[in-house]
Amino acid sequence: MPLARLFKKLFSDPASARKRAFLRSLDLFRDLGFVELGHLVQNMHSRTYHEGEVLFVESDIGRALFILETGRIELSRAGADGKPQKLYTIQPGEFFGEMALLEQLPRTATATAAEKSQVFLLYRSKLESILHYRPRIGVQIMTHLAQLLSSRLRRATAAGGPPAA
Repeated sequence: MPLARLFKKLFSDPASARKRAFLRSLDLFRDLGFVELGHLVQNMHSRTYHEGEVLFVESDIGRALFILETGRIELSRAGADGKPQKLYTIQPGEFFGEMALLEQLPRTATATAAEKSQVFLLYRSKLESILHYRPRIGVQIMTHLAQLLSSRLRRATAAGGPPAA
């Protein structure tokens, strides 16, 4: 997208401004500038899930990172009896499914909307494009993702914290 058109969209579109403000509030994107956040917004998808709607199923191949703006998402895993066992509740401002950005392996949990939820998705293919065409943005995201994953791993091994979906 030409820079002039991007700036026009960033300044005139309330939905883009809302997305940008929300993303700026997250540690994952804390070091991105205004224009960099604009490029990120252009590469993210927004989706509303209704209560009970499944975002992904355990064993699906992961293709996107999910960022919860509003609502609640339940992560569960099939127990030995085949019934879902609740693992963790995702709250607004949290992200999940991040391993899909690093590897295309089966999901380790099922994600279901516990209530109407607004979610932003960053697909692996979009991140790869960002890394190629806007390396500073991609490197910032990958650096913060690595730091946050390291922190989650330390918490999980110390206190049984949230799993990586």
